[in-house]
Amino acid sequence: QVQLVESGGGLVQAGGSLRLSCAASGRIFSSYAMGWFRQAPGKEREFVATINWSGLSTYYADSVKGRFTISRDNSKNTVYLQMNSLKPEDTAVYYCARGPVYTSVLTPDLRQYDNWGQGTQVTVSS
Repeated sequence: QVQLVESGGGLVQAGGSLRLSCAASGRIFSSYAMGWFRQAPGKEREFVATINWSGLSTYYADSVKGRFTISRDNSKNTVYLQMNSLKPEDTAVYYCARGPVYTSVLTPDLRQYDNWGQGTQVTVSS
């Protein structure tokens, strides 16, 4: 069983930046794809970005492409989400989750992810 703990959220003005971290406990973190998702009040949880087990392949939602960057450090069992040029519509609780093992086919489908973290709040003021 893998436990995921997100951190790095906070309040930022529009145009600002934040870096989220997701630390994983347990072994074989490096075997799995990892994903970031978000859920705004009154809305369904949505896909943000995903990265494959090696870190060489990434995939982003159109709404964040060019502004957000997902990365991972397998030696630290941590995945990151660098968020630049933040907009008020980016306000949400951000979650990380574990994706499929040893895959080069990245998916935005939430049903393919498990071991969800507790989330970290990101608030972008206008």
